Amino acid sequence: MKLGFFTMPIHPLEKDWRQSLAEDREAFLLADELGFSEAYVGEHVTDQAENITSCIAFLAWIAAATKQIKLGTGTVNMPNVHPATVAATIAMLDHMLDGRLIFGISPGGLLSDAELFGTLERDRNAMFLEAINQVLQIWASEPPYNIKGQFWNITTEKTLMADIGQGFIAQPLQRPHPPIVVTAVAPFSKGVTEAAARGWDPISANFLMPMWVKSHWPKYVEGCERVGRPVDSGNWRVAKSVFVANDMATAKAYATDPDSPYVYYYRSLFTKLKRNGRIELFKTRRDQPDDEVTLESVCDKLIIYGTPDSVADQILALLEEVGEFGTLLYAGKDWRDRELGRRSMILMAEQVMPRITAGTK
Repeated sequence: MKLGFFTMPIHPLEKDWRQSLAEDREAFLLADELGFSEAYVGEHVTDQAENITSCIAFLAWIAAATKQIKLGTGTVNMPNVHPATVAATIAMLDHMLDGRLIFGISPGGLLSDAELFGTLERDRNAMFLEAINQVLQIWASEPPYNIKGQFWNITTEKTLMADIGQGFIAQPLQRPHPPIVVTAVAPFSKGVTEAAARGWDPISANFLMPMWVKSHWPKYVEGCERVGRPVDSGNWRVAKSVFVANDMATAKAYATDPDSPYVYYYRSLFTKLKRNGRIELFKTRRDQPDDEVTLESVCDKLIIYGTPDSVADQILALLEEVGEFGTLLYAGKDWRDRELGRRSMILMAEQVMPRITAGTK
């Protein structure tokens, strides 16, 4: 099993934006130094806490400072951006990263973003499908293009000057395109099946209960088998909230105290999902009453913390529960304590992962 990194950072509202951005950048550079295989960053335009507004811009910022790690958009919220803009900027980023880019895509889940971009009442799933289809068609086509859709039309027919390069949309370095991943946030996600059938791979979100994470694997198998694609658990990524410390007392306090960055993270998500009528993501059974779902129960089920031995045991137990997967994505949190935040990632890479490797042989 490989170790990766995924962050949709949720920072305190009062924190200086420069500091939070610098710490997020430092976490990616540390992951690169520690040998993490890949790292993803999310984006939201209208969220003061989740304050990375463009995953493409953020990855471009750190591209030259990383050496071996693959970097992923986590995710580009496709209905919010013109497909030609996505195609051109992703292509450039792939070249900047010398082919180390993973293209993460989604319909976008933040409702205030949808309102901002005028898609709140529109079929964002349909927009998502049209957008990614058009991006892939751009990369497979030559100008002047003639791509027509329900939401966007793409052409440079009137202005093409092929002899000087005008009217061309850039293509990525990786051909036919960078690897595509989708983040699954629903139990028994049909999106996982459709993604697998198209050659894309799933990330199971770190705010899903383990039994719902487990439900993603058969949906992935279903999609692969539909098109005759080899089924490989190595293509499945699972994100988890993990904190590792040298002693259990420090680990428990930093992960579970009321002002913990881990509790703050889930408090923010819990509030959003509850107010938006999506509290079922935190349920442990489909018929569980809403009032049984509490912040405390969510944190208890979804935060893994402890010493290296304890964390390794908990992750091995997770593997027993959900099945084998290829990459564990360590979910980034705010660095309320920079040294503890860094130390957790170091312990995860240098002490926890070797124990997991030994435990799965």
